Amino acid sequence: MRSQSGLNLFNWRDPKIKTLHITWVAFFLSFVVWFSHAPLLVFIQEAFDLSSQQVKALLILNVALTIPARIIVGMMVDKFGPRSVYSALLMISSVICIGFATADSYVSLALFRFLLGFVGAGFVIGIRMVGEWFPAKQVGLAEGIYGGWGNFGSAAGAMTLPGIALLIGGENGWRYALGLTGVIAGLYGFLYYRVARNTPEGATYFKPKKTGGLEVTSRLDLYLYLLMNIPMYLALASLGYKLSPAGVQLLTWQTTYVLWGLLVLLFAVQSRQIWLVNREHLRAGVPELEKYEFKQVAILDLAYFVTFGSELAVVSMLPLFFLETFDGLNAVQAGLLASGFAFMNLVSRPTGGHFSDKMGRRNSLMFLVGGLAVGYLVLSQIDSDWWIPAAVIATMACSFFVQAGEGAVFAVVPLVKRRMTGQIAGMAGAYGNVGAVAYLTALSYVDYSTFFLIIAGSAALVFFICAFMDEPKGRIAERLPDGTVHLISVE
Repeated sequence: MRSQSGLNLFNWRDPKIKTLHITWVAFFLSFVVWFSHAPLLVFIQEAFDLSSQQVKALLILNVALTIPARIIVGMMVDKFGPRSVYSALLMISSVICIGFATADSYVSLALFRFLLGFVGAGFVIGIRMVGEWFPAKQVGLAEGIYGGWGNFGSAAGAMTLPGIALLIGGENGWRYALGLTGVIAGLYGFLYYRVARNTPEGATYFKPKKTGGLEVTSRLDLYLYLLMNIPMYLALASLGYKLSPAGVQLLTWQTTYVLWGLLVLLFAVQSRQIWLVNREHLRAGVPELEKYEFKQVAILDLAYFVTFGSELAVVSMLPLFFLETFDGLNAVQAGLLASGFAFMNLVSRPTGGHFSDKMGRRNSLMFLVGGLAVGYLVLSQIDSDWWIPAAVIATMACSFFVQAGEGAVFAVVPLVKRRMTGQIAGMAGAYGNVGAVAYLTALSYVDYSTFFLIIAGSAALVFFICAFMDEPKGRIAERLPDGTVHLISVE
């Protein structure tokens, strides 16, 4: 199969095609492990006699660690390389997943579910790996294939794991199904380390001069960077509130206050580290050739906030939306109708990356975010008078723009600053989770129609902000420790 960008996806003799395939499979498995509990919750709830509040707590815990994990893993990727980090993530996640499968109390279930939020950072790793192997004119499509096909892991798990649990049978069938995903991920971690390489033969893997924060190139960028960190801490504070007695009652108020205090302390520590990373070269002055605008990163963060953030939020509520909107539907039918939103990932993300390669980075992002805004505006009008097939078509059309927008975002990420691609991807990825928290929080206060309008309005705002993004053009400069400067084409 040869794409319009000239990629023959079946040519395994081409090292970059082989790297693309083994890397999206790694991402696929990380998503299977991350969301493996969701389709098996009915078995878990019965086995531990969980209340609905306890089940909700598990769902919140599953995403809580992902926000900081994406930032930290992004730094590790840039420092140690995607080959080692992806292998380590899969093997560590394997152990945690097996721990969850063998848990014997709700406390251990909650602990292992919280730790498994770490595997959600796997997406960031492959962004740098694919960006190292593909030229700028093909990187958008390649990143889209990586993201879209890998992201399908959550849907694949939902389709297969309940059947495996029932096939094994008995009260522990769900445990074996969960444990199997962990074993497969661990074995693939070993395989990935043996097969994958960080760069094509003879290429240089550029690393940041310092770790602990992004290197920016002006004081204005430094202030913007610090400002852009605040929403991530607010999202974590919001998750803490949901786990408090005001929410699912997993934490006491005293514990919640301690958590909030730790978040304030962590923000202060991170801000100081960011200053330490940047103070010397900002005082000395950054050579013009090595400059980039952090504004690009901030805009990509906001674009992923409305694209992936809205996807996570909508996937969580869409089955219930269909069930409550249309009379005569049962839970199974509503779930099947809503599943079309996630299935679009297989083609939407690669298409968004392809648009970015062909239409231009800024134009394609504005087109897709604008389409997303219109799509959610249409969804806000759906009520019981709609013909159900028309509602499903509107949902899938909206999901195309959502997921294609995600592909367009990560078509740009590897082109901003090569040696910091992991950290830039980590920050953008974290903003996707921040968006999900923000939108789901809004949903707890408003009806479905208003919820969709809130997403549409925020997307319209981001559409106008995207107009100020400077497209990566020409070449970016990367300096080796010996002082040698390499120029890398971004066109």
